Amino acid sequence: MPSDLKRIGRALLSVSDKDGLVDFARVLAARDVELISTGGTRKALVDAGLTVRDVSDVTGYPEMMDGRVKTLHPGVHGGLLAIRGNPEHQAAMLAHGIGLIDLLVVNLYPFEATVAAGEPFEACIENIDIGGPAMIRAAAKNHRDVAVVVDPQDYVAVLEDLETHDGSITHTLRRSLAQKAYARTAAYDAAISNWLAGEIGEATPAYRALGGVLAEPMRYGENPHQRAAFYRTPDRRPGVATARQVQGKQLSYNNINDTDAAFECVGEFDPARTAAVVIVKHANPCGVAEGDDLITAYERALACDPVSAFGGIVALNRTLDAQAARKIVEIFTEVIIAPDATEEAIAIVGTKKNLRLLLAGGLPDPRQTGFTVRTVAGGFLTQSRDNAVVDDMELKVVTQRAPTDQELEDLRFAFRVAKHVKSNAIVYAKERATVGIGAGQMSRVDSSRIAAWKAAEAARQAGLSESLAKGSVVASDAFFPFADGLLAAAEAGATAVIQPGGSMRDAEVIRAADEAGLAMVFTGHRHFRH
Repeated sequence: MPSDLKRIGRALLSVSDKDGLVDFARVLAARDVELISTGGTRKALVDAGLTVRDVSDVTGYPEMMDGRVKTLHPGVHGGLLAIRGNPEHQAAMLAHGIGLIDLLVVNLYPFEATVAAGEPFEACIENIDIGGPAMIRAAAKNHRDVAVVVDPQDYVAVLEDLETHDGSITHTLRRSLAQKAYARTAAYDAAISNWLAGEIGEATPAYRALGGVLAEPMRYGENPHQRAAFYRTPDRRPGVATARQVQGKQLSYNNINDTDAAFECVGEFDPARTAAVVIVKHANPCGVAEGDDLITAYERALACDPVSAFGGIVALNRTLDAQAARKIVEIFTEVIIAPDATEEAIAIVGTKKNLRLLLAGGLPDPRQTGFTVRTVAGGFLTQSRDNAVVDDMELKVVTQRAPTDQELEDLRFAFRVAKHVKSNAIVYAKERATVGIGAGQMSRVDSSRIAAWKAAEAARQAGLSESLAKGSVVASDAFFPFADGLLAAAEAGATAVIQPGGSMRDAEVIRAADEAGLAMVFTGHRHFRH
């Protein structure tokens, strides 16, 4: 027998997720493993006909304080932490009547699920597990001698090891289980600390923990030489993490990033008010439009930049119907994401076997609070989510001419889109559809010129004699530091402007707008997106 094997003679099981528990315990019992358990777990095992010792027999104390205290005792922790072969530890165990525990099976109170369900504060507090993490950490620390299981999915691996090694578990598996155990308690504590920070309104806690559960490992990251994985957090915001993939190839790292950008943008459009479609390429919208129905919105979004849309991500704010699905699959598309889809639409998309179809079950709320994270060398940045919505802003007319009702509607539309375009962002829009988008440029005037060129190029491809920007409005995600960016928009044919304002040269920019006959409004809100 290899020297790294440890025979399992005694196991403590205490779980909230009882999936697979009885079958697992039956195999242990068949190998003459003594079973110890607590409360509801013990009842489930006893009801299944298994002989199970109550943990109170081990500790000498009953469960008390509504179950808050049951395993916090040397009879449990001594059995987990004792180093086999250490004379002092053996003497202490003998002196205090402590028996070894070779296998710990614990999954924690469902704190994350309780918070996600919107339960009240006290219910969330009561679902913070104390004894479970303490036992898990003890067993994981002593993984040289003890195996710890925190996930029912690992029952199979444990049983296979027991079968292969005649009732023993390898050091390799014990170490792997220990790593997972610490990761689980870390993610659990992260969920609790972040929830509590939100409850007390603490935006910058002294310590910020992050945790997630592996959704899937990826073939590679942004590039083939980079390793990557996708993790889900307790945040149940509708999107890629909540979506059901109906069909198509595995999502890539870039697919997930772009799909998230597309769905966050389309979430700005209330489906009760309008159908909306967003087409994204490399994390930037290349076409956004509203319409009376999805196919109309899609065709108008596609018209903004049909070249860039090839191989893009399509996000919809309503249930995907057959008419829209039939149109979308006419060109190569990487991903379609929508709240839902009809069976006919699913069948149509199914004719393109590699096309991924994601059904998210809802739309992200653009006003929802939360925080975002970005890593930097030696640390990470966090900030509250940009949940400013143009419909909630008081628009200030700063030019001699006020925008018309149609211009005002388009200005709000354009600013809604600009929020989701990489800075510097310039968005031309007309009749609730983008006609030119300039993104990610170092100079705002360059973004203006690129967006104007895009509008002219789209018109040329459509066989039109004048640029799509003619008669449009323009949105800027931040103020114009000089009048040149605004004048570039005027030269392209824009008639009205929406921007945050706040530049030292606002007066100069306003004067240039008046001289060009433009209407301009300030929002007082910037939408930088880096």
